[in-house]
Amino acid sequence: MANKQFDVVVIGGGPGGYIAAIRAAQLGFNVACIDEWKNGKGGPAPGGTCTNVGCIPSKALLQSSEHFDQAGHHFADHGIKVEGLGLDLDKMLARKDQVVKQNNDGILYLFKKNKITFFHGRGSFVKTDEAGYEIKVAGAAEESISGKHIIVATGSNARALPGAPFDEENILSNDGALRIGAVPKKLGLIGSGVIGLEMGSVWRRLGAEVTVLEALPTFLGAVDEQIAKEAKKAFDKQKLKIELGVKVGEIKSSKKGVSVAWTNAKGEAQTLEVDKLIVSIGRVPNTIGLNAEAVGLKLDERGAIAVDDECKTSLPNVWAIGDVVRGPMLAHKAEEEGVAVAERIAGQHGHVNFNTIPWVIYTNPEIAWVGQTEQQLKAAGRAYKAGTFPFLANGRARALGDTTGMVKFLADAATDEILGVHIVGPQASELISEAVVAMEFKASAEDIARICHAHPSLSEATKEAALAVDKRTLNF
Repeated sequence: MANKQFDVVVIGGGPGGYIAAIRAAQLGFNVACIDEWKNGKGGPAPGGTCTNVGCIPSKALLQSSEHFDQAGHHFADHGIKVEGLGLDLDKMLARKDQVVKQNNDGILYLFKKNKITFFHGRGSFVKTDEAGYEIKVAGAAEESISGKHIIVATGSNARALPGAPFDEENILSNDGALRIGAVPKKLGLIGSGVIGLEMGSVWRRLGAEVTVLEALPTFLGAVDEQIAKEAKKAFDKQKLKIELGVKVGEIKSSKKGVSVAWTNAKGEAQTLEVDKLIVSIGRVPNTIGLNAEAVGLKLDERGAIAVDDECKTSLPNVWAIGDVVRGPMLAHKAEEEGVAVAERIAGQHGHVNFNTIPWVIYTNPEIAWVGQTEQQLKAAGRAYKAGTFPFLANGRARALGDTTGMVKFLADAATDEILGVHIVGPQASELISEAVVAMEFKASAEDIARICHAHPSLSEATKEAALAVDKRTLNF
């Protein structure tokens, strides 16, 4: 029999796992959370991909590289003279590491505060037992614990290209892309997904020549077409070279760098020679080493854990959330599922509305959206009205010196209910929250148009786009 028994055992301490553990503890359960991430000294580093090699460090570097870009190219417009501008990349990377550590430590503090027992190691299923499920923790020492309810939150791993495994020296995943020791002269990117564009942006601002090879014929296919076109114009202006409709062939890595054979959209053979190559072609659910077969836990055809709408797996009292299950691989989606599952275990009715999950790409300009795109509404045959407003006509954007982009509203033609909001431009990641709230409350475009927004603020562009649905913008 396992030596320690818990009401809830969470396997994985990423955004989904640690939040699920906290909510379960708040609801009065005796909770354990197992996580295997290690920091440079071998100590615990909870927070998953997001905190360690994803959202958090990438935002730290995006901010640093943005400052560098501003100092080099835009401060002069403000009458600020900068002479002898230099880059201390080691310091920049050390700051990023410090931001990550603060987040790791914050999570460990929250575990203590909520009386959650933390185990540093890899959790895996052993067997069912009289208390529920026996879980092995393989850490510095091996131990065995028991949980009545198990929440699997093991996340995802970067997908490698066949024949070009990650060495994190020349061929990089998101992990290696955050740790390049010197600014590469030439940087290649395969895949124009969120991670790829964000990391490409960082190194471009710091001086790398960046080429993006994307297999799809359209740029940012999941984004509203009009917004994607606007973003592409901005990226072209920044000299981010984006090749669409390509076929990637053989990849050779040597001491000199990486050579990529590829075919362009016209079918012409090309070669790309780069110092470093970032591969960003999606992520795969992480179930390796979970020993799911020991208890008969069912996986789907993608290797994800099969769950129903409530995140219940094929086994009683075993739940799964986040990147390891269906749905968008987003940290905040995982968090919402974590809270919902903890509440369901307590007999409450936790709920996650997939239609109002916001998406953000933290490039410059930022891209953010919630709800449906214009192409989705057309495909569904839904009658809609659209309204757009450019940041060019927004006073605060002019004062910031950042007038790229627009806000776009899509509303039902008959009821005026907001069906989607799409933003490309300054602080899009913050502005999208108003749209999420509005859609959760089934607001109409008219509702937003009638609400007083502070002047001057970027949020006025949201109000004006809502007014544009009724063709009555005031400032454009």
